[in-house]
Amino acid sequence: MESKILKKVNFIRANGEFSAASERIVKETALIINVNGKHFATAMILATLEEEFIVGNLFTQGIIQSAADITSLTIKNNTAEVTLAEVKRGQEKPLNIASDFKISREDVFQCVRAILKSEVFTETEAVHSAGLFFNGKDTICIAEDLGRHNALDKVIGRGLLQGIDFSRTLAASTGRQPSEMIYKCRQAGIPIIATKGVTTTLAIEIAEKAGITIAGMVRGDTMIVYSHPERIV
Repeated sequence: MESKILKKVNFIRANGEFSAASERIVKETALIINVNGKHFATAMILATLEEEFIVGNLFTQGIIQSAADITSLTIKNNTAEVTLAEVKRGQEKPLNIASDFKISREDVFQCVRAILKSEVFTETEAVHSAGLFFNGKDTICIAEDLGRHNALDKVIGRGLLQGIDFSRTLAASTGRQPSEMIYKCRQAGIPIIATKGVTTTLAIEIAEKAGITIAGMVRGDTMIVYSHPERIV
């Protein structure tokens, strides 16, 4: 059965013998984004939560400061037309995140477990998942995409559309946390990042300066807290 994001593909399996087989594979979709009538980007995404992705991507790149900056957004035939009150490329939020938000270790584990329940990943092993959780307990959004960056943009976009206070949120991810992921969270003002993967030295440096906690290798009942451990109690 085909869907918007999965397509049945025939292939030859080589496992001692050659045999014909088939399975569903994820579809890679080119989403063209035009802003104020001009081409802004063509993003290769998993075609779910497209509106959230666009809002989150424009925000994490500093093009908009809130969802209210978008006066219209329409998507048709994999082309998005976005109208902004004013294009604000390059603007960023303050470098330091001022939040007294703290979270229990068990809530960190629960958030990461929640994003690992992807049926698409179970079937294809071809997507990343991200999640945004308010107070470390309430699920705002869980999203899947081909890339970890896109998945994070989607959950941030949902938070923007719902007017969430990001200073009370945790962002969870299935992938590595390089500097680009930390910049996105800094832009949103997300104080805690949790992942089953690892991070990079530059990401840790950025997080230390920005006041962001990175909890990595969150697996089973263990984790490594790379920055600002005081947020996890």
